[in-house]
Amino acid sequence: MSEDRIRYAAAACSTDFPNPAERSGIRPHVDRMLEMVDMAVEGYAPFIPVKLVVFPEFAHAAPVYPTVGDLYDKLAVPIPNEHTERYVEKAKEQGVYIQTGSFLERDDKYGRAVFNTTCLVGPEGILTKYRKANPWVPWEVHASPHDFPDYEEEVFPVADTEIGKLGVATCYDWLFPEVLRQLTANGAEVLIRISAYMDPWGATPPMDWWTVVNRCRAIENVAYVVASNQGASLSHYPPFSWPGGSMLVDYEGRLLAQADPGPGEKIVVATVDVDALRHERAVRRGHQNLAHSRNELYPMYRRPLYPGGRGAEGDLTVEGNDEAIAEAKGKLGYGIG
Repeated sequence: MSEDRIRYAAAACSTDFPNPAERSGIRPHVDRMLEMVDMAVEGYAPFIPVKLVVFPEFAHAAPVYPTVGDLYDKLAVPIPNEHTERYVEKAKEQGVYIQTGSFLERDDKYGRAVFNTTCLVGPEGILTKYRKANPWVPWEVHASPHDFPDYEEEVFPVADTEIGKLGVATCYDWLFPEVLRQLTANGAEVLIRISAYMDPWGATPPMDWWTVVNRCRAIENVAYVVASNQGASLSHYPPFSWPGGSMLVDYEGRLLAQADPGPGEKIVVATVDVDALRHERAVRRGHQNLAHSRNELYPMYRRPLYPGGRGAEGDLTVEGNDEAIAEAKGKLGYGIG
């Protein structure tokens, strides 16, 4: 990568691990992902330098327990931790940035709540920590920053790095255009997606939401998308199967590269040209959606729908999530369901 041009390869990885039932099972996953970083950087070195490596949601551990208490006691970890320290050392060794798979995170400031959290790690250390804003309700009982009225940390952090301005959002977050719009408004040029996106909403027709949404968000935000999806087989992360299909998309919505859909470990790479993106954003007048946004027209964003302030006691449940969904549907005037 020359000093006068930001142009490099990003690697989107899929993993296929058995899900651990205890914290001790996280370390072997990290062992393998660090090996995959080496494979991506060293294997593609003759072609273009890989400077960003992305891993999927739940690559460390999935929420196999139905209650917050069990997740907190058996799988949740603080951040930073021994595993993030190893990612930092690998980032220094290979001169890369790593978007970790998500951790189930505990933080004493928020009682016994559990967050679904990913870290952007660089040679300098942990650069950002992103907590999933929109858990996949009703099944996911992770907390959202929205659940804490006094939450003061940056909800949508963007890291200004030597390879561009990087922002991340997790899986279901990408079905909310507002999340990616806010990251872009915060400066993001490369939008990173870590996902555990299951069948049938995967990478193949007739319901290839994965591909459609990734390309749409790239177009809407004039941004690159580097999207890593879980490739776990049904036997590893039941009751769902996970189609992989990790991909990279440019700021025009072009699919630059995609791993063959299907379970299993995969690494797919493509070029990210940040200078071309910056030029496009600077000179384009048409299809410049953020600059064209008439924010004042949308009164729905000035009223609450899904109720916040529910996670302070660390007691989120599937039943409680169903009640919250029903409350929001009532505000929208929806019927039975």
